[in-house]
Amino acid sequence: MGTFADDIVVTGDNGLYVAKLDESWNLAPLPQGGVITSLSLRAAMRELAAPSQELRSCTTVFAGQVASGMLEIEVQLLRRGRSASQVSVTIRNVGADAGATTLAVFGTARRGPSFVDVAPPVVPPPSECRSYREPWPPGFEGRPPVPFWTRVEGRGALGHPPWETWDPGRSDVATWLRFDDAPRREDGALDPLGVITLADRMPGCIGERIGPGGEQWFAPSADLTVHLFAPARSEWLLAHDRARWAHDGWASAESALWDESGNLIAYATQMMIFTYLQG
Repeated sequence: MGTFADDIVVTGDNGLYVAKLDESWNLAPLPQGGVITSLSLRAAMRELAAPSQELRSCTTVFAGQVASGMLEIEVQLLRRGRSASQVSVTIRNVGADAGATTLAVFGTARRGPSFVDVAPPVVPPPSECRSYREPWPPGFEGRPPVPFWTRVEGRGALGHPPWETWDPGRSDVATWLRFDDAPRREDGALDPLGVITLADRMPGCIGERIGPGGEQWFAPSADLTVHLFAPARSEWLLAHDRARWAHDGWASAESALWDESGNLIAYATQMMIFTYLQG
């Protein structure tokens, strides 16, 4: 098991790339969608080969399951511009008919207004929050830990753990997140692909809204969109998640990611599909 940077390496050229994804990124039961998107974007960056154009936004549609193991990646450069470029990427298991397709926008800095019109929630610092890696209370029988949380540490800052009883009313959940081996750029900022990986873990806000008990479920992503803002330079990022709507076995959620200094790093949103566990 390597570092995050090791695990999103792609090889190839001329629009055709391959990669191998470690099973330690699995999250009930397939690899987490954010790391799948990150592999696609690494190939897109190699194909574009324009370091002056930062990743600005991406949208991924998960048309087919993408399992860990060997992956093939097809990149199409839709447009290369002086200040903005657009790229399409499809990633799938070798020989599979369908996988995940990402549309990404890259661009340079431009002249325009500058403001942030939202604020982070008031929560305790990471040092005062319970880690997801701590043992569950005696007598509580929850789901077995998933490999993803051996690569990323989470600490609940807002919301309820599953062993508590509460009256559901709001979907607000906030979680402190950090990599065990944070992928840093030369300037010290967190790799934007790491930010995208941390953004894709929103179903917890659904659980907060519907409350404890009931059938066990998980909610794989139908899509994932991430907008990237300021560079992330702190050890921890705070993800503030909310779900605006759920119906017909579908749910929509959003996440704002902040650094420890209160800088807005990214915004993400996704539609998810409910799947109920048997037995």
